[in-house]
Amino acid sequence: MDTIRANLQAVRQRIANAARACGRNPAEVGLVAVSKTFGADAVAAAHAYGQLAFGENHVQEAVEKITALTDLNLEWHFIGPIQSNKTRAIAENFPWAHSIDRGKIAERLAAARPAVLAPLQVCLQINIGGESAKSGIAPREALGLARTVAALPRLKLRGLMAIPPASADYAQQRRYFAQLRQLKDELVAAGIALDTLSMGMSADLEAAIAEGATLVRVGTAIFGERKGSEK
Repeated sequence: MDTIRANLQAVRQRIANAARACGRNPAEVGLVAVSKTFGADAVAAAHAYGQLAFGENHVQEAVEKITALTDLNLEWHFIGPIQSNKTRAIAENFPWAHSIDRGKIAERLAAARPAVLAPLQVCLQINIGGESAKSGIAPREALGLARTVAALPRLKLRGLMAIPPASADYAQQRRYFAQLRQLKDELVAAGIALDTLSMGMSADLEAAIAEGATLVRVGTAIFGERKGSEK
């Protein structure tokens, strides 16, 4: 597990360097360690080195880890596509959901959120690159969905999330993240209170931070390669 420690230190340094390079305070950028496909032991190891927030995108796998690690008081973020039949489990077990892309899903989450828990912190997932294989709404639909979500009880709309098209070109990465930041600014100007941009992963977190990311979701650079894609 020393590898996780070294990787976490390296990622935190990347975040700090990227923030300082654009005149931001590194403390403005939160790190969500994406632990999907890795076991509770890997999560516990990351926690031992100071990591508190973890991202998951498979409900059953996540709930098993949440149950096993209850005593660690971790902050769990659901970051995958949300199916209607999974809304109750998400509402009951997660403090954050990053991937709302339908009013129906938001309504089901609100109805299922236990009154004894704090409101579920949520982001709207924006399909910033218009890719048919990815979840999320088109930017033009964001204001309507934001108004719907903001009016629901037991939910707290915090911001926007996106997974842009993969690119190794830094300038291209920034263009997509800039579009999400501009969309957030437009929603704020329209009266929607937002403070969160969930964007940036292992390969592009520097570009995301340069464009205002407040949460970066990093898996591979912390835990190593996994089966399938980090997307």
